Amino acid sequence: MVAFGEQLGHALAARLDEGVTVFLLGDLGAGKTTLSRGVLRAFGHSGPVKSPTYTLVEPYVLGELKVNHFDLYRLGDPEELEYMGIRDYFSAGSLSLVEWPHRGEGFLPQPDITVTVTVSGNGRQLNLQAGTNIGRQAIDVIN
Repeated sequence: MVAFGEQLGHALAARLDEGVTVFLLGDLGAGKTTLSRGVLRAFGHSGPVKSPTYTLVEPYVLGELKVNHFDLYRLGDPEELEYMGIRDYFSAGSLSLVEWPHRGEGFLPQPDITVTVTVSGNGRQLNLQAGTNIGRQAIDVIN
């Protein structure tokens, strides 16, 4: 059975391409990693998808596409991103999914899409907001 967050990840992935940055907002346990798993599965990843809380980034090479899954929850100082070569991850040839992006403020590019996941009773509410024309086009197709 596929979780709703994974289904949205599949739908979103169909409209994403290399060079796109997606920010994922929400409380702990809201479903940000589940949504990321759906995106990765849509691009053909069949292995486990865990939140890279301690490594900060988990890169996936899926055919011609490179997907970088970031979790900045444990980032102590945004400047640490500079030391790890953050700019190299946001190349035209990669798709980036960023959990807890506010912790990297000042060192991350503008998001094409921001997805906010909110726990609502036993379910989730998702709000998608475009930050660029590419993001707007992707969201228009989903809506």
